[in-house]
Amino acid sequence: MYDLSKVVVTSSPHIKASDDTRSLMADVCLALLPALAVSVLTFGWRALVLTVATVISCVFFEWLYNKLVHAPCTIGDLSAVVTGMLLAFNIPVAAPIWMPVIGGAFSIIVVKMLFGGIGKNFMNPALAGRAFMMASWPAFMTVWTRPGAEIPLFGNVTVTDAISTATPLASLKGGALPEADALHLFLGQTGGVIGETSALALLIGGAYLVYRKVISINIPLAYILTVAVLTFAFPMGGQERFTWMLSQILSGGLMLGAIFMATDYVTSPVTPKGQIIFGVGCGLLTVFIRYFGGLPEGVSYSILLMNTLVWFIDKKTHPRKFGYALDKKEGK
Repeated sequence: MYDLSKVVVTSSPHIKASDDTRSLMADVCLALLPALAVSVLTFGWRALVLTVATVISCVFFEWLYNKLVHAPCTIGDLSAVVTGMLLAFNIPVAAPIWMPVIGGAFSIIVVKMLFGGIGKNFMNPALAGRAFMMASWPAFMTVWTRPGAEIPLFGNVTVTDAISTATPLASLKGGALPEADALHLFLGQTGGVIGETSALALLIGGAYLVYRKVISINIPLAYILTVAVLTFAFPMGGQERFTWMLSQILSGGLMLGAIFMATDYVTSPVTPKGQIIFGVGCGLLTVFIRYFGGLPEGVSYSILLMNTLVWFIDKKTHPRKFGYALDKKEGK
């Protein structure tokens, strides 16, 4: 006989894991370190200065908001650190240091905290901050630096022919292949924002997150494969299909967005089917904007647009109860 007096009745969940928000965010920070290291090697120590400044600003503004509204301090969960790193990864190394600080304020206060804090924002804070800076200071957000160029550690960067360069996506936008070959694109020896240039470093970070089960491979795989299929099927300028496809995949923010932005827990679907739909949608929008939009890059705006549809995707793809009729409309 069982002694039922020792049975403890509690509410779900009944299975608990040792993972928490802080450990998950710490894993994301570790996964971003290879890309940060490559950015320092490619663009110099100013890349690290901008990243540190952005992280500090994001942490400070989250602390300040909680202080002003008399809410518990939440900076210990490291989510603001992740937002700061991702926001810094989305700006050129020649940007003035004050700009990502203001962008950090927008990302944390407007996009994250005013909606209730972590777990309640409806779009990715770092990408929203990038879109805000692109709309506010497009001249600063479109100045690209040659790998290995001598730029000051602090202060404003004077743009000259010695340091400025075109990004691979600028060439692809015109229907031409970039000057850099696939190996240089893969390693990150090209112009671009701080954290997007090295596909190798980003893939290493992504593999770590998948190994640690921090992210699922569904969204990145669906996203990248969609871009690969579309660009292989429809190359521009009469370019060789495989080379064109490879250049599209390895250029711009596709790897950064697919691995670290589109997989954000809060702003991506929770069901496997929904994650695949989300990834395919991001890929379709990315190619559409790259081909027909006014800007050469479409990753950020694609993910932001799909963020707004996550509620609908989850609603249509969540598991149904046995016997539940999907189209059943009682009382109507």
